[in-house]
Amino acid sequence: MNVLEFTFLVWAGSLVAGFLGALTGLGGGVVLVPLLTIFFHVDLRYAIGASLVSVIATSSGSAAAYVKEGFSNIRIGMFLEIATTIGALLGAYLTVKVPANAIAIIFGIVLLYSAYVSRRTRPRTDVEQPPDPLATKLKMNGSFPDTSGVRQYNVYNVPSGFGVMFIAGTLSGLLGIGSGALKVVAMDQAMKIPFKVSTTTSNFMIGVTAAASAGVYLSRGYIDPSLAMPVMIGVLMGSLLGTRVLVKTQTKRLRLVFSVVIVLLGLEMMFKGLTGGL
Repeated sequence: MNVLEFTFLVWAGSLVAGFLGALTGLGGGVVLVPLLTIFFHVDLRYAIGASLVSVIATSSGSAAAYVKEGFSNIRIGMFLEIATTIGALLGAYLTVKVPANAIAIIFGIVLLYSAYVSRRTRPRTDVEQPPDPLATKLKMNGSFPDTSGVRQYNVYNVPSGFGVMFIAGTLSGLLGIGSGALKVVAMDQAMKIPFKVSTTTSNFMIGVTAAASAGVYLSRGYIDPSLAMPVMIGVLMGSLLGTRVLVKTQTKRLRLVFSVVIVLLGLEMMFKGLTGGL
């Protein structure tokens, strides 16, 4: 294929990735990295560099809309961003120390675990627990517009969520996935935040996390403008479409889409990593 065809196909794939990223809080990178490496045979580290640029675009495109609609919890996002940014710098440093196949296998394991955890429904007692003192002191409890009206929620296990976010940030810098999968799982499962708030707050956070590690990739020459530009435009357009769909979508369906997408990609990346296909 010629350059024009390649650019168009990369843009089209990035459009789908951005749509799924905004809908699930994954940031698009979780789809882009396997797409570029497996289907377009792009070197893994260049794929990660383009993915990080696209993650910043996704955050810019969808986060503003979610904040305006009242879904994202800014206070939670800014607090947890401390952990993810530190982790992202560590992950970006480690990327030249870890072989590409090992990164792919780690990627696959993280995705499969995230899919498993995200499908678990929380017991009703978790929702009815009294407010967490630390979360209340930090003013993290909030509300969001649900299909049945405005819904109030409380936040729990702040230290556990902070620790998982550090791991998420490290994986973001190492894998270029925006760490959306682990961020959503940490907020949804550990901190007991409603799924829609988790995904939208994740979209708000991923841009800062990605920017922290993108600078390291840029300085090492792993961001190619001819690849990053169609990826960024496609992801930005897809993320804007995703924001409109999420508002009207039931949480159960969002969880299903989230799980199916990352299971398929996780298996594919593990297979490529184990067989040396990257």
